[in-house]
Amino acid sequence: MRNLLNFLFNYGYWILFLLLEIISFMLLFRFNSYQGSVGFTSANWVAGHIYTASANVSSFFKLHTINTQLTQRNIELQAENKALRETLQTLMPDSTLDALSHSLDKLGYTAYPCQVINNSLNRPDNYITLNKGAADGVKPEMGVVDGNGIIGIIYLTSEHYSLAISLLNSKSSISCKFKQNDYFGYLKWKGRDSQYAYLEDLPRHALFQKGDTIVTSGHSAVFPKDLMVGTVDSISDSRDGLSYLLRIRLSTDFANLNDAVIISNKHQKEQHTLEEKAIQEQ
Repeated sequence: MRNLLNFLFNYGYWILFLLLEIISFMLLFRFNSYQGSVGFTSANWVAGHIYTASANVSSFFKLHTINTQLTQRNIELQAENKALRETLQTLMPDSTLDALSHSLDKLGYTAYPCQVINNSLNRPDNYITLNKGAADGVKPEMGVVDGNGIIGIIYLTSEHYSLAISLLNSKSSISCKFKQNDYFGYLKWKGRDSQYAYLEDLPRHALFQKGDTIVTSGHSAVFPKDLMVGTVDSISDSRDGLSYLLRIRLSTDFANLNDAVIISNKHQKEQHTLEEKAIQEQ
């Protein structure tokens, strides 16, 4: 109590001055119309800025909660997106292979859908094991493809399984051509990288450029014409300089083989018989 009395005694004049000032302003703005309108406007302006500042401060402190909510929602959307992608990837191979089988049937080929159950990538001679065999009608020298392109050629069969020579095999040699013209060469694998093979024996007068599409030529009874093989990645000369050597980026991802189709040319036996007869008569 004593401190309060000392405070009032020391600052009483200032307190009285402030009270009189407040009373004066109140009387001025209340009983004078012009000053009252100015005071009202000024009060609204001050109140508006105070409310704006208050809202900004409040929004700033709410940012943490909003960011937390956005992060949670982002995680949920990512999970939904992943689930949709997985579902799409599950459905697409079936629809792609169904369309491929339908197209092959029109070309005179029988299709045997199958699954890859074993596959190698890093050996000089790689093979692919499939879950269809002789009991399913599979025979040696049938082609193997998937929705992205050619995979290999059947080499051996058992009752329920078959072994295919992969494109990634030193013994593999498949006739291929440019999609936009009929210049052709032979696709061979040089080892090491499962994403690339090489197109050899391409004549010097052939017209092409980097990025061109390579497809099967149809010059054998194994694969029909125009099945996807890959695209031209780089261009160089052969060792003898008489032809081009092209590095081809394969369209098939051999590290991710699952579903495949074994294809059989319905007229393969007739073609082989005719070709062998011509050779014997020479």
